[in-house]
Amino acid sequence: MNSHSSCGLSLRLKTGVTALLLFVFQMGLVSAAPLKVVTSVPDLADFARRVGGNLVEVLSLASGKENPHAVALKPSYIAKIRSADLFIQMGLDMEHAYAPALLAEARNLRLQPGKEGFLDLGEDVQALGVPAVLDRAGGDVHPKGNPHYNLDPVQAQRMVRAIGARLALLRPAEAVLFRANADAYVREIEERLGSWKARLRGKGVRFISYHPDFAYFEERFGVRQEGTIEPKPGIDPGPAHIEALVRDMQTRKIRLIVKESFYSDRVPLELARRTGAVLVSVPIFVGATPEARDYLSMMDALVSAFTK
Repeated sequence: MNSHSSCGLSLRLKTGVTALLLFVFQMGLVSAAPLKVVTSVPDLADFARRVGGNLVEVLSLASGKENPHAVALKPSYIAKIRSADLFIQMGLDMEHAYAPALLAEARNLRLQPGKEGFLDLGEDVQALGVPAVLDRAGGDVHPKGNPHYNLDPVQAQRMVRAIGARLALLRPAEAVLFRANADAYVREIEERLGSWKARLRGKGVRFISYHPDFAYFEERFGVRQEGTIEPKPGIDPGPAHIEALVRDMQTRKIRLIVKESFYSDRVPLELARRTGAVLVSVPIFVGATPEARDYLSMMDALVSAFTK
């Protein structure tokens, strides 16, 4: 075979392979690569996985075991964000200590605020605890309000729907599937919500916690947070505050101390010993404890702690 014949055969083979691949892709036999999703906290990762299924690859920057306001900045996160299609955050300044820096360093234009690849779920929240005065003397205040709305299952349903809508926007061909998955998860949360309400209804639960994390949980389920171990958000308790808290708990007969799992046991144990209160350590994010495998099991564990 001469060189001209060999070149012609090679060209025909390449053309044939290209045409075959194009035909296979058009017939839907080759699927697009999964959308790469990065979330700030694992609750949002759980929502994205349930909505996206095998059409998404999801990474959560936080594990759920650490304080959500102080997530470690890992260099490996930059590479993940740089190649991501969607970044999802709680907002209301929950991630202000790390997310803006990571997004800036990654230089992914798709994930900048205002772009389709950036989803701030706090933008549509009617926030509780918005401070009347912005003053650092008040501790680590959140100017936009309390960001712990993930503990309200109704807010969780809203977040699931928003994630489904954004995935559908990024990949219109799968929009029907994303919306169907979102609807199914919303129904599952609704079914559990009735059970959670029934377990807490009429209990008259009054408690103190370490940090003011439970405002939305309190409003949804009718429990009452009567104080915090921190004298002000982000400020460690001193002896005078501990003494005042002991007297207050004894006078008002507060018998439950709820400690978010990532805080120290030292002061809560002292308060429990001196007041006779029950101390329970609870997850407030997916992954915080072995029981909190996903959003539904996390909420199950949280409700169970309040019914002791």
